Amino acid sequence: MKALVSLLIISCSWTASAMEQPNLLVFLVDDMGWQDTSLPFLHDANGKPVTTDLNRRYRTPNMEALAARGMKFTRAYAHPVCTPSRVSLMTGKNPARHRVTNWTSPTGAENGDNDVPNLRSPDEWLRKGMAESEKPLPSILHAAGYHTIHCGKAHFGSKGTWAADPKGIGFDVNIAGNEIGHPASYFAKENFGKGSNHVTGLEKWQGSDGFLTDVLTQELCAEIEKSAKDEKPFFAYMAHYAVHSPFQTDPRFAANYPDLTPPQHAYATLIEGMDRSLGDILAKLEALGIADETFVIFISDNGGDAPIPNNNMNPAVSGNAPLRGKKGMRYEGGMRVPMIASWAKADTVNPLQSALPVQAASRTDDLVHIADLFPTLLSLAGVKDVASADGHDLTPYLRGDTSYHRPQWLVTHYPHGHNNDHFSVLHEGTWKFIHNYADASTELYDLSKDLSESKNLATDRAERAASMSKELERRLDDYAALRSKRINP
Repeated sequence: MKALVSLLIISCSWTASAMEQPNLLVFLVDDMGWQDTSLPFLHDANGKPVTTDLNRRYRTPNMEALAARGMKFTRAYAHPVCTPSRVSLMTGKNPARHRVTNWTSPTGAENGDNDVPNLRSPDEWLRKGMAESEKPLPSILHAAGYHTIHCGKAHFGSKGTWAADPKGIGFDVNIAGNEIGHPASYFAKENFGKGSNHVTGLEKWQGSDGFLTDVLTQELCAEIEKSAKDEKPFFAYMAHYAVHSPFQTDPRFAANYPDLTPPQHAYATLIEGMDRSLGDILAKLEALGIADETFVIFISDNGGDAPIPNNNMNPAVSGNAPLRGKKGMRYEGGMRVPMIASWAKADTVNPLQSALPVQAASRTDDLVHIADLFPTLLSLAGVKDVASADGHDLTPYLRGDTSYHRPQWLVTHYPHGHNNDHFSVLHEGTWKFIHNYADASTELYDLSKDLSESKNLATDRAERAASMSKELERRLDDYAALRSKRINP
């Protein structure tokens, strides 16, 4: 790692001095859906927010406040499962390119379901996680003068690999991150669980009344305070284990959902606990006098996995309604995620904010992707000459440049078995094309008219379907994407 950091110092340049660099906070939630919030991400044809039943169910006032200060991204996408999204954020690459196309198991074993008799995961996919040849975001920011802090879920690589410990990819500090994808328990009194999903690094909290979401928040706030005292810019990566299963009730909010039954009651408390964490961190920044120097990006790592029945025949009543599907699926509910970007505190006279004046309560309906955070964060830090293979800098949106539009296409490639099996997706504007490899079927939806993906237009609009199918194959070839392995059943 020392050699890698030295190489980055030589090969990268940046224009901002330490005093001119903003603090950066990425607030990443695990398995949070587009509708798992009281903040509406759906708008009608007139631009008016549409408050859904799920918006009315959950309580996320700090998300609401952050969006009121900054910009809401209503069409943000991630991979349908977690590790590929996390590696994309760290590398600026589409999963089809970086080849971590499925979640990684702690042991590095193959984890794809074998529900399709004649298809298996490709042999060459990186089942042990991020390739050691990558130059990850925290290493680059460290070389640019940032104190880099990891807190929470890592899941970049399997046990024993270089990326299992976040320090291996350039974080100066690692709080509770390792190879696991979810906690064995959220309760400190249970020592955060046992076995392969035990959360490590929080031994001083074991046996207490602490809850994992709050424990991680306190730990991060303490580390941010240290960085502030050193007068050094920080990159804080707050990657909560919440709201991933197990669905355990955060006792601080148990009384707020009397009409919900388990496990939906527990899930609602996890959502509110996550939002409280956001509020507590922002309050800490304010108390330290650095909120106006800190830029925040809020996002989830894949579509929602709420313990609410998923009804494909009636998407409007599903767990991500009005989106169809859930985590691991080819539909919008599996890959569309909430995203907000804002200064932690608005201050128009601050020089940093004068250079990037984010309009309050603004939004964009353009398609963006989690890989875009890589070049965006580097741009915010003033880092130059670092290529992003697939991500696009989103700072023009933040500056209010209405002439700018990120390329409005996206490939999602999943050559594995899971909730949905072996598929590729091409978004092109508001059109969405799906190729299902199990039965060679295709699907085509116009999301501008059919957000719930209820009417397959592949036959009615055969010409468009054929064109998008050809384009999807071309782009997969450009990525040198690995294809599902065919076997004799």
